[in-house]
Amino acid sequence: MTLSLVARDGDRFGIVASSSSPAVAARVAHLRPGIGAATSQNVTDPRLGARLLDGLAQHGDAERALAEVAGAAEHIAYRQLTVLGRSGPGFAYSGAETLGKHATASADGLVAAGNMLCGEHIPEVLLDAFVSATGELEQRLLAALEAAVAAGGEAGPVHSAGLVVVADVDWRVTDLRVDWAEDPVERLGEVLDIWLPQRDDYVRRGLNPASAPSYGVPGDL
Repeated sequence: MTLSLVARDGDRFGIVASSSSPAVAARVAHLRPGIGAATSQNVTDPRLGARLLDGLAQHGDAERALAEVAGAAEHIAYRQLTVLGRSGPGFAYSGAETLGKHATASADGLVAAGNMLCGEHIPEVLLDAFVSATGELEQRLLAALEAAVAAGGEAGPVHSAGLVVVADVDWRVTDLRVDWAEDPVERLGEVLDIWLPQRDDYVRRGLNPASAPSYGVPGDL
């Protein structure tokens, strides 16, 4: 079972996801700076996320990219996909073999999907909570996931959660994962509280190490 939200914020793209399975973000979240973001979930085929982004890179049309992948991929009935480009709404696909109660929802700059849910309203909860939240993209993504969990979320216990963001550099400026825990969403929030104040400093370290701050760790001169 998997629950995910993909969001665009200016030139940033982010994904937050949770699952009963381990290491959800490592398997379902796909992002490419300046291009877009996509998820491949349910009975996951990670190759499909990359193919969705390849389509976006070629022509920039999220709806077309989804149709191309869904029309060509093997075993597509078992897949649940989302994709979001540089403009417009996100798009989603749920194959006939998608597990349990499942649903998707989309708006301008947003798309959510889930399977094995407590109810089909949960993707809309993700969208509404994201729009109502304030703060950095990461904080709004986490707030949306917390709201979805509070509204019932997935039908069974959740064991992994992840939050990933790309911006205007060639790597993931945020890539946080709780790969197995009894309370992964809560622990993800704790990690985000530690990470977010340092996020931009680590970007500076990559681009211009001489200007990056020192954190005074042992051995740091």
